[in-house]
Amino acid sequence: MSFEQEMDDVMIDLETFRRGARAWLDANLERRAEREPRVHLRGMDHKTVEGIAEERKIQRRIYDGGYSGLSVPVVYGGRGLTASHEAVFEEEAQPYVTPDFGVLGRTTDVCARTMLSHAVDDFLKRHLPRILAGEELWVQFFSEPDAGSDLAGVRTRAERQGSRWILNGSKTWSSGSYYADYGLCLVRTNSDVPKHRGLTWFAVPTTAPGVTIRSIKQINGDDEFCEEFLEDVELTDDDVIGDVDGGWAVAQTMLVHERGGGGTSALPVPVPSQGPAPDLVALARQAGREKDPAVRQLIARAHVNDFARHQLTRRIASRMRSSGIDAGVAAYGKLAEGTLAPLRARLALEIAGGTAVLWEHGDIAGMTTAVNYLNGRIPSIAGGTNEMQRNGIGERVLGLPREPSFDSNKPFSEVVRDARNWKSRVD
Repeated sequence: MSFEQEMDDVMIDLETFRRGARAWLDANLERRAEREPRVHLRGMDHKTVEGIAEERKIQRRIYDGGYSGLSVPVVYGGRGLTASHEAVFEEEAQPYVTPDFGVLGRTTDVCARTMLSHAVDDFLKRHLPRILAGEELWVQFFSEPDAGSDLAGVRTRAERQGSRWILNGSKTWSSGSYYADYGLCLVRTNSDVPKHRGLTWFAVPTTAPGVTIRSIKQINGDDEFCEEFLEDVELTDDDVIGDVDGGWAVAQTMLVHERGGGGTSALPVPVPSQGPAPDLVALARQAGREKDPAVRQLIARAHVNDFARHQLTRRIASRMRSSGIDAGVAAYGKLAEGTLAPLRARLALEIAGGTAVLWEHGDIAGMTTAVNYLNGRIPSIAGGTNEMQRNGIGERVLGLPREPSFDSNKPFSEVVRDARNWKSRVD
């Protein structure tokens, strides 16, 4: 069934859609080898511009077939269907080779969903079809050397000069930006108002004059994280997402999506129906420890945590569908991930034993266990620390008093001045 034919019935029922998707996948995509991982794990596969070019071709094929952006409005290159249709296609696509853009697959999705909530029509028509076709990969230019957890404290600035905006500053911890096409960049456009009110988002081409990207070597040997330096980068009003000086509202939407509260999840949640922690069971068998009572207890512990997180994810999704995007509710999912992911990584290491630190070439299970352990603390920090999630839950959901703040109502220029004076007195 062609894309044009299916477009005649925008609200195609799920079973009819499933049959069409199944037939299209079988005719257009290659099947994976039986034990081939669907995507490469973070740190196990260093993306290159050349490698990504091949992934873009697969994404283009999916877009031309009408199976990219299923819930995106038709006017922006999507199908105008539902999240349920997306879930069906994802399920049917499991046995096939689908595009692997590494971490940029995730960040591009988060950026696109944020754009749909805040960008103007012309911006969406210009960028979303290219995103869905794999022609544009987006990274988040979020954190800075002096603004991580205190995101509203960003100092990268944009100054208007006639019809242009001139950007200067730096960003850091931007995953995969060395092979991205655009950065969704949070900057300060007004320093004479409190820090949350003078922020604006811009679309920054990574190849624009004045943009320099450098990779940061990580503990696992990868250099996925990057830092960016912006020097007199010229943009226009066409590159603005949301309102000028109203960027904090856009940031809140992005954080909800990043933390899995907008219909996506930062990391896959094991489905209980697959049995108790199937990956850990396979790991135990490989290590010859599947009958070890202590190992079976570790697997049971992981299974209980997986089940609890799965149910929490479902509850959050239900709440979002009925009540809309809520940063406080999304914080529950992010906190669960940040708490349970490191624990699960440690359990896998205990189960695998020596096979987790020494493995034969091509031993995916061995590599996976080691890399997951090295990366285990990332979810408790990236996208907002566990402590920040607890603050959000306490203040936004439980109605507890906000923590004392001494700079939230001051013009940001005064905050920076006071910080400099304090530092000079300490020195």
